[in-house]
Amino acid sequence: MRYKRVSDIVKLAIRLQGMGGLTIHDIMGEFKVRRRTAERMRGAVEAVFGGLEEVEVDKGAMRRHWRLQSSELGGLWCVSAEELAELEFAVAGLERAGLTELAASLRKLRDNLHAIARSRPSGERESDLEMLMRTEGLAVRAGPRPRFEEGLLSVLREAIKFSRVVEFDYFAQGTGRQSTRRVQPYGLLYGNRAFLVGKTDSDGDVRLWRLANVSEARTSMERFERDPAFDLQSYAKRSFGTFQEKPVDVVLRFNADAARDAAAFLFHPDQTVTENEDGSVTVRFKAGGIEEMCWHLVTWEDGVTVEKPARLRRRLVEMCASLAAYHSA
Repeated sequence: MRYKRVSDIVKLAIRLQGMGGLTIHDIMGEFKVRRRTAERMRGAVEAVFGGLEEVEVDKGAMRRHWRLQSSELGGLWCVSAEELAELEFAVAGLERAGLTELAASLRKLRDNLHAIARSRPSGERESDLEMLMRTEGLAVRAGPRPRFEEGLLSVLREAIKFSRVVEFDYFAQGTGRQSTRRVQPYGLLYGNRAFLVGKTDSDGDVRLWRLANVSEARTSMERFERDPAFDLQSYAKRSFGTFQEKPVDVVLRFNADAARDAAAFLFHPDQTVTENEDGSVTVRFKAGGIEEMCWHLVTWEDGVTVEKPARLRRRLVEMCASLAAYHSA
């Protein structure tokens, strides 16, 4: 073949084994080549490794996605859905922390592993990965890492994947009592603290259980029917952090000195940021979690003004007054 960069052909063959395939424009962008060269590279992969199939990624998509039918390259490795899910969360965490360069490097590794993972029956692996991505959310916050029992995540993930009731001993922080709970696990939510999201037979409402307070977890043989209307990502967006309460409209104005940092900061996935004529910026979002908002807003000192809601402003005043009284004493 005329194209001499054999290593790129092998790399392209691996990438073309991914679930969503690649378009000609994807190949042009990734390998920094013109369209004609990209078409030659695609043809070389097909000639050496076998036929390509067209993949429907989005209905009505204008560009055609191609995927390598052969999975022989992927057969050299075995990658689990759990490993792929953890890598997805790592990429998202780096992006939300502003470490875009590291996220880009990890994303390339993720793409290669997606391709390699096709060595498993695609329906089984893709179903497992879809389940994990749908039932585990990411709430990135700075702070100490929580500790919980070794093997706990494996037990909970298995229960979530197969829709089985999980049993565990739980220490209630408020009362200081320990009791045995039976929970229908719906997902896991990570933040400053990690939580199990699920329902109990007693009330049927979705609740949170702090994983640091869970011990002796075991999966039962009892199955349950998941509520098809429940969406973990929507549930997580209701709060600032992980505390669940009725969402309120929040309006924060950051002065000119803090504006640059505030404009680049992610307070909520659905936030809007407006630049004001005086150099300040206004951030708006809707969420619950007044206490967690206060804990964070204290770090901005006098650089932020709480315009809405009044309840958040009052609580922030109370918290700062209590801290001032304690430390001055």
